[in-house]
Amino acid sequence: MALLWVVALLNYMDRQMLSTMKPSMMTDIQELQSATQFGRLMAVFLWIYGCMSPVAGMIADRMSKKWLIVGSLFVWSAVTFSMGYAQTFNQLYWLRAIMGVSEALYIPAGLALIAEFHDASSRSLAVGIHMTGLYMGQALGGFGATIAHSFSWQLAFHSFGVVGIVYAGILMLFLRDKPSERSLPGAATVNAVKPAALLKGLSILFTNIAFWIILFYFAIPSLPGWAVKNWLPTLFAENLQIDMAKAGPLATITIAASSLLGVLFGGILSDRWVQQHIRGRIYTSAIGLGLTIPALLFIGYGHSLFSVIAAAFCFGFGFGMFDANNMPILCQFVSSKYRATAYGLMNMVGVFAGAFITDLLGKSSDAGSLGKDFAMLAAIVVVALIIQLSFLRPKANDFVDR
Repeated sequence: MALLWVVALLNYMDRQMLSTMKPSMMTDIQELQSATQFGRLMAVFLWIYGCMSPVAGMIADRMSKKWLIVGSLFVWSAVTFSMGYAQTFNQLYWLRAIMGVSEALYIPAGLALIAEFHDASSRSLAVGIHMTGLYMGQALGGFGATIAHSFSWQLAFHSFGVVGIVYAGILMLFLRDKPSERSLPGAATVNAVKPAALLKGLSILFTNIAFWIILFYFAIPSLPGWAVKNWLPTLFAENLQIDMAKAGPLATITIAASSLLGVLFGGILSDRWVQQHIRGRIYTSAIGLGLTIPALLFIGYGHSLFSVIAAAFCFGFGFGMFDANNMPILCQFVSSKYRATAYGLMNMVGVFAGAFITDLLGKSSDAGSLGKDFAMLAAIVVVALIIQLSFLRPKANDFVDR
């Protein structure tokens, strides 16, 4: 898990740094001066990442997870390094698309591998600690702008790319698959290329009512999750009437810090609660999601520094508790043979929900109703919470397909 924490950090850091370096890059690549073109560049990653996530999960369930992770890290790090040589918008665009494919391969494989090594007594905490790597990577991605401003944007891409390539070599030496599932380096299992095996996994998942509920329960909170990630700085600037230079760091640091605390607290609480009650993970996740409801209302309508910061902290803490328990809850309903596939599907619907809400709130911002629409997201979270508590009733801490 410690090895994968660094991979998670690099995963988010490499994808986020481009958004912070636009001012430095648009001097050399004129198309980036257009917000529309820059939006296309950011969107291509999101759509390809989402479409690839289920495929990535199916691959991870049938290959050595170690070598899939190593290969994924090497490719997206090589892409990051290559972006430092880009001279045209089209070159950046296609490199960003390749990054979407390679980064999508990591999360389903990484979380499934953690779930295999950790049983019910430590699974939520392990996933939660891994999630802190994602939050840290998101925060450190901003240092790309610092390097770009002090030196050059090319050096920023080269530096982060080299770090990932070197770390892929370290993983080759020290990361390992679960002993019972170890395969030859780089080799898929016998069933990896059989279409029937792929369809069987999807058939089992889509005939599982609990999985449909989990899929819905994962997608709905992704709407406010992505809304906060992409639009909270703008909302801070509008509601508090401060410039973006102050609103941006204030929003991102508050969310990152509170989410980090939330995943750790939610992981510890869930692992202890599930030992006493089979629905302990469900309840822990529900408490976290419940905290986001008043938080969204105060984020949308708050106009004092204290109320907005407190609301953002409450949202991040609650969402962290929710985040830490998605894979552990999945493990209570889905066999280990199909967990990466299942999480890949969850990742897809979450990313697509993010793409939808990001576009919708952009229109809301132009119309001057961003705060109101943020607050309205609380209503759909209530619906997801009611469905989760009403219908998710696990029978085991670790589902075994017999």
